[in-house]
Amino acid sequence: MSLRYFCAVHISVISLISFTVNLLAIVILCRGKCGLSKCITLYLVAMAASDLLVGITDPFLRMTIGINFPYSLLNITPVCVIIAFLVFASTAVSVWLTVAFTFDRFVAICCEKLKTRYCTERTAAVMIGAVIVLGCLENAPRCFALVPNYVFDNLPMGCSNKPTYYTSSAWTAYDVTHRVLTPCIPFFLILLLNVLTVRRIVAASRVRRGLRGSSSNGENDKDPEMEKRRKSIVLLFSITGTFILLWATQAIFSIFRGIAKVPVDYTPTGNYYIAEVTAAFLQLLSSCTNTCIYVVTQSKFRAELMNAIQFPVSAIRALVSS
Repeated sequence: MSLRYFCAVHISVISLISFTVNLLAIVILCRGKCGLSKCITLYLVAMAASDLLVGITDPFLRMTIGINFPYSLLNITPVCVIIAFLVFASTAVSVWLTVAFTFDRFVAICCEKLKTRYCTERTAAVMIGAVIVLGCLENAPRCFALVPNYVFDNLPMGCSNKPTYYTSSAWTAYDVTHRVLTPCIPFFLILLLNVLTVRRIVAASRVRRGLRGSSSNGENDKDPEMEKRRKSIVLLFSITGTFILLWATQAIFSIFRGIAKVPVDYTPTGNYYIAEVTAAFLQLLSSCTNTCIYVVTQSKFRAELMNAIQFPVSAIRALVSS
């Protein structure tokens, strides 16, 4: 099986999975029965919505439809430009929402005085709105860098970077800035915040164990505060850890591509092409993982998911029996 065929098949599968799992996550989380605070729920819904948009625009509209149906309406240049903008903007928003969620949990765990003012539903809404606006503004210039690939019946078709994009110092500066903003800085910030959070958790756990050990009467009671904190930490580290693993190849490849001064081989069997495809594949896979994480780490989410799955089955049974 060729690499191109493998990518085409698996990209279509990723698009279908991303659409299904993220839509399910949005519906379940919006019901508010998962035992999560409104602040966390708002972040998770926003992350699921951005991942849903990534799964629709990048693997489906841009790759599957764009490659297999080159003369469809989606390949008309203005539509192609809009799709390209949505791909980059939704990816940037998805990445920075992960950073915003990580920072929110860092404040909740490490900053007791700031927690009551920052970790609120209103602050979460403001942060999500700011991330969406800034993500769109940062990627808006890309619309002016795209030109048609060819003209078919007086209709401009396709879109690709104009030649000056690779020679102009302004576009080079923009491209470097984009690579730094997504994913290099988010990658570093998530690692840093997680390290600081772990330090705080370890220190707080030692203090609480010491206090409970000196005040207990020999009973091995569970600490409800530590149990609540443990669940929050498992959710945070699962999301950020998966993000780091799946984006690591893209981050390293992005840095290499920015500083490499050697000729690159874009043939389907070339190492450069294989590395680029692998990085893109893992990046797209990150849009499908959060719902799986919720299922593994959140018992109430699993219960709601089972209810959602059983509802159509119960409805069909009731219809048949009647």
